[in-house]
Amino acid sequence: MIADDAVDLAELADLAGFIDWTRLDGVPTLFAPQPGPITAGLFFRVGTADETLATAGLTHVVEHLALFDQNLTEVHHNGVTTDTYTLFHVTGARHEVVSFLDGVCSALRNLPVHRLETEKGILRAEASRRGGSPLAPMRLWRFGAGGLGLQGYDEIGLGRLTPEDARAWARTRFTRENAVLFVTDETVPAELGLDLLPGSRMPVPVMPSALPQRPAYFVGRDGHIGLDSIVRRSPAAVLLARIAGRALFRDLRQEGGYSYTATSDYTPWNAELATLTLYADALPDLQDAAVGAFVDTVAGLRRGPLEKELETARAALIAEYDLPDKAARMLPAYALDLLWGSTIYGPEQGLARLEEVTEADLREVSHELWSDALVQVPMGGLEWAGLTPAPTWSTSAVAGRRFPRAEPDVALVVGDDGISLTTVRGAVTVLFGECVAMTTRPDGARFLTGADGFTVAVEPTLHPGLTADVVGQLIDARVPAHLTIHLPPRAPESIPQPTPVAASPRRFGWRRREG
Repeated sequence: MIADDAVDLAELADLAGFIDWTRLDGVPTLFAPQPGPITAGLFFRVGTADETLATAGLTHVVEHLALFDQNLTEVHHNGVTTDTYTLFHVTGARHEVVSFLDGVCSALRNLPVHRLETEKGILRAEASRRGGSPLAPMRLWRFGAGGLGLQGYDEIGLGRLTPEDARAWARTRFTRENAVLFVTDETVPAELGLDLLPGSRMPVPVMPSALPQRPAYFVGRDGHIGLDSIVRRSPAAVLLARIAGRALFRDLRQEGGYSYTATSDYTPWNAELATLTLYADALPDLQDAAVGAFVDTVAGLRRGPLEKELETARAALIAEYDLPDKAARMLPAYALDLLWGSTIYGPEQGLARLEEVTEADLREVSHELWSDALVQVPMGGLEWAGLTPAPTWSTSAVAGRRFPRAEPDVALVVGDDGISLTTVRGAVTVLFGECVAMTTRPDGARFLTGADGFTVAVEPTLHPGLTADVVGQLIDARVPAHLTIHLPPRAPESIPQPTPVAASPRRFGWRRREG
């Protein structure tokens, strides 16, 4: 029996004659043939955006545990954890695909939690090698410390996750009602079973913006310029992303010589919305010119003629519909849209929608892009372009006990409702009721992060009178245990010591990661 909240296969009506579909043990399954080895992918509607900062890393570690015993050394297989989905995929012979999927489902039913600590270490090692995306801070500034913003943080929740936490997550999120499978074969292998636990279909979480005004900007890392915006999913938005990427490449690399990489990206993340991202790098001595050219290029999308660019981009997209094995190539996208509850269009409908896009449609999306834009620049400001600085200070400070620092007019204030670090330029505040995580260090340091992404660092070495007993009574006792993550000792040279410096938001790093 199919649960009422299971994925609705009626969405696939327009794909009749293009791909086939069925239900396998209650899991919607899409299939279409492709020459060569078979590829299969099992999607689950769970990702990092479903976590909290205090549990960050939970989905990723479950993915690793599910793959632990897959000893298919000659077969390409892997797992992927993103914001809103987790994918297990494999390419190989039919029996190898069946073996892999059987093993994953078995592990998800009975998670090998004896491996939990080992996998945590592997994830930490993976993170240390991976490095952060130059645009990762944009998530934090836009969404704060939750939802899509968690991609801007380390997986600090790993430190407090227990075997029962992992089991519960697997039992409730990695279920048959929350899954979709695709297989690049003429039929679904008869011997394949998807023995998953029953559950519920999980909607994509609501992700409100932490920015009070847009368009906005903030100062990020040297050498990197970026813009992202949340736009409605549409063929016009897909085309505009391609046009913008070509325009940036032409203006910043070919003509200006400011950048080596100048590109764009369009990424859906639920049934209705997508992120449109523009990016360019720049050498230190060319950053000012690169920022100006970047902003001018984006402005040109709103003002300049786009008819020629539209036809070029449209022709390239239409050509992709004639690629060999188009049906099989489209299976992952169709499976993901089915999981999200998106409207699904067959190839004829897709082509028709592309043909209908006009220059006016592009202009509308370009205005949508700009009105919601968050821009990261390496230096300076963008008020001249009509952008508002993203907040680097909280709107208020708490009243309470003061612990001054060596810097003039800088103090930590601990009150009944929260904690503030005050300076002559402003204050950064985290209310205890809005704290989403607090990390601790054996040297007494505490980092409290609020839902808006602001972090207050409590460093006892910098505040005379801030003893361990005081920290315990005034701070630890007011932060729930399930939001507290104990981190390992820092190197002695990493523990700050009093040094008079000028107060500035960049010095204190209000929106920073601890992990």
